[in-house]
Amino acid sequence: MSHSTVPRSRDEAHTKNAEARTPDTPSGRRPASRPGKLSLRLRLRRDRTLILMTLPAIALVLLFNYVPILGNVVAFQEYDPYISENGFVAMLESPWVGFEQFQRIFEDSAFWDAVRNTLVLFFLQLVLFFPVPILLALLINSVIRPRVRAVSQAILYLPHFFSWVLVITVFQQIFGGAGIIAQTLRQHGYEGFDLMTDPGIFKFLVTAEGVWKDAGWGVIVFLAALASVSPDLYEAAAMDGAGRWRRMWHITLPALRPVIALLLVLRVGDALTVGFEQILLQRDAVGPGAAEVLDTYVWWNGVRNQDFSFAAAAGLIKGLVSVALVLAANKVAHMMGEQGVYKK
Repeated sequence: MSHSTVPRSRDEAHTKNAEARTPDTPSGRRPASRPGKLSLRLRLRRDRTLILMTLPAIALVLLFNYVPILGNVVAFQEYDPYISENGFVAMLESPWVGFEQFQRIFEDSAFWDAVRNTLVLFFLQLVLFFPVPILLALLINSVIRPRVRAVSQAILYLPHFFSWVLVITVFQQIFGGAGIIAQTLRQHGYEGFDLMTDPGIFKFLVTAEGVWKDAGWGVIVFLAALASVSPDLYEAAAMDGAGRWRRMWHITLPALRPVIALLLVLRVGDALTVGFEQILLQRDAVGPGAAEVLDTYVWWNGVRNQDFSFAAAAGLIKGLVSVALVLAANKVAHMMGEQGVYKK
């Protein structure tokens, strides 16, 4: 009897030790260690292939995006590129003037006119241009026949490949003083018009050109977001009696909401950039009072006159304001429950 009780006690002790060592998991096995628990050396060794693959891209970003930021030091100098044939040496030997360039900018009334025109163009494009790709994507997504959808998307996307010279030429041939509409009106006894040289509607004209050229690009982004929506959701909503508009409001638009928030944050960060080439090509037709924006102001008053310190100071102001706008817009996106450009 004593011989039979000893193994039983040993088995019980072994079972208790095993239970003490083994965590309470459904499979009874020890869970794998989390990746975050690995040391830095082990993680570098594990991901060395991916790191080597990204090194060329990182080097290009550092070379062309971050190293030129060091050149903003000329905004605090009276930079003279002719001091030396080496631009770096010329930057070191140029005299320091502190915030004199910024003072010149803030005291220039043309700068504030350019800021006003830039903000007006931004709000017009935000209200009139930003919703257009969303509406077009919803319209194309509702088309049942795949061939019709493909042709419609191709037609909308085609102007994105046109240069601004071609886009403005097309508008000139339609809305200009010698355009098709003006000639047709004159042939029927009416007075013609020239919208391309009217400063009053220039901002609306620029917005219309942007819609025609780039709306197709935005349609692709929103259609890609709609492609991730499961058709089962639409079928279940239809079986519950939801009509087309209710399915769009409760299924389609919530699926687009994260993409809309992300693009809106990026668009707000790009508020001070409203199209340099597009406006520069039309500036002489309507005058600087209606067409001068920050980018063209920097070009005419800084780069063109070789006043590089003045141009660098204006560009630095624009960059700092753009960063502040991105951070503010991203904070608003977080308050609305969206991720934005980055998580909290």
